[in-house]
Amino acid sequence: MLTPLGWGTAAVSVPLYAAGWWLGYPEPAMLALAGLAAVAGALLWTLPKPSLDVRREIAPVRVERGEPAVAVLHVVNGGRAVRGLSARDAAGPADIAVDIPRLRPGGRRTVTYRLPTARRGEIPVGPLRLVRADPLRLARRVREYGAPRVLLVRPRTVRLAVLPSGRAHHLEGPTSDRSPAGTATFHALREYVVGDEMRHIHWKSSARTGTLMVRRLVDASLPTTTVVLETRSGAWPEPDDFELAVDAAASAAAGAASAGFPVRILTGGGPLAATRGGPGDVETLLDGLTPVGTGEGPRPAVDAVRGVPAGGSLVVVANGAAELGPVASVRSRFDRVVVLRVRPPEPVPAPPGVQVIDVHDLDGLAESWRRLGSAR
Repeated sequence: MLTPLGWGTAAVSVPLYAAGWWLGYPEPAMLALAGLAAVAGALLWTLPKPSLDVRREIAPVRVERGEPAVAVLHVVNGGRAVRGLSARDAAGPADIAVDIPRLRPGGRRTVTYRLPTARRGEIPVGPLRLVRADPLRLARRVREYGAPRVLLVRPRTVRLAVLPSGRAHHLEGPTSDRSPAGTATFHALREYVVGDEMRHIHWKSSARTGTLMVRRLVDASLPTTTVVLETRSGAWPEPDDFELAVDAAASAAAGAASAGFPVRILTGGGPLAATRGGPGDVETLLDGLTPVGTGEGPRPAVDAVRGVPAGGSLVVVANGAAELGPVASVRSRFDRVVVLRVRPPEPVPAPPGVQVIDVHDLDGLAESWRRLGSAR
């Protein structure tokens, strides 16, 4: 396609040629013909299309914010010889220059370059854009090669241990009368009713009482760690503070998940991610936090807690100026409540039953978290 300079040349040349021919001045007409010839030559210059097959890899596909990641382009020339080319590859909002060496017919080249990972998020990488322009910059043609891929730049994390909840729990989970019936853990004996499985009959007790007794089994469950992240844009005037908040939430969630505990992550908009305790939980939680951003949420994040089952630990990640009153109002529903205040202007007294950590960086969070766990 023509550049603005090319369109301008064509726009001037046509009336100039008409005026020169009409008025009988050959010089302007010849100058106009030269301009039109230059435009036509520019279009012909950019017409050839390199026959390239581009396959893209990203290594690794998932990285923590700030960790290195590279894109690998495997380029195969399926046509005539191609001299060295300059291309641009998209990586999110950034444009990265990629130099492709000379390729003979059937030639193969592998080109590697680093990807930007300073910002968290799902970063689309590609396609590769080849720009061909004539020497006078009258025309340029852009062609795209290779399917795009996605790089996941996930939150940074530090290792955090699971905080003791302050209550004793069965080694296999709670087995109270409120536990759901299931097949995992023995809880008590009860009389047989029609429909009970024969394999659950406790024969010794049945012989002693003269009544058929069956084992009551429940599904054991470990205490859940609930992580609440404030995402309303008004709470985060500084983008770097919100990034630290996401890192803190990811660290708390990953610490509980790596120990095999169920985890749920909430924002004011509702559930963001949830796991039940098992292999791959950390990956699921970090992937869920990767695209989260700020917005005009309908309600404070703590309000979302009222709709989840009680019990376990609650970790609230809020901005430094957040009020702690709403957190104190849900204190009775959880065994332990911790508030992570991101870069607060000054310390504030914690409400009864609520523990507060002022977070200025991840290393400081890890040390404060360790002291909190050893203090109880």
